[in-house]
Amino acid sequence: MSMKLYVGNLAFSVNQDDLTDLFSQAGTVESASVVTDRDTGRSRGFGFVEMSTKEEGEAAISQFNGSEVNGRSLTVNEAKPKESRGGFGGGGGRGGRY
Repeated sequence: MSMKLYVGNLAFSVNQDDLTDLFSQAGTVESASVVTDRDTGRSRGFGFVEMSTKEEGEAAISQFNGSEVNGRSLTVNEAKPKESRGGFGGGGGRGGRY
């Protein structure tokens, strides 16, 4: 079973291919993505890497958490499931228009 990792404190120059190359040192990378700002397209400084097995994911955490890449100390841990933000954002709980 695969393991999805959160990778934080990335240099803004790091892209998907860089993440794949880096984490492939710890095992097989199923997917890698850098989260970007939807308006500017610029990196937001974090991303996600999916390792093919839990063991490889744990190895990647051990190997890269706290390590320095491009002058930045990475934060690497198991990704938590995305929280539901509810239905209508910021409406004070009232829902639709009045």
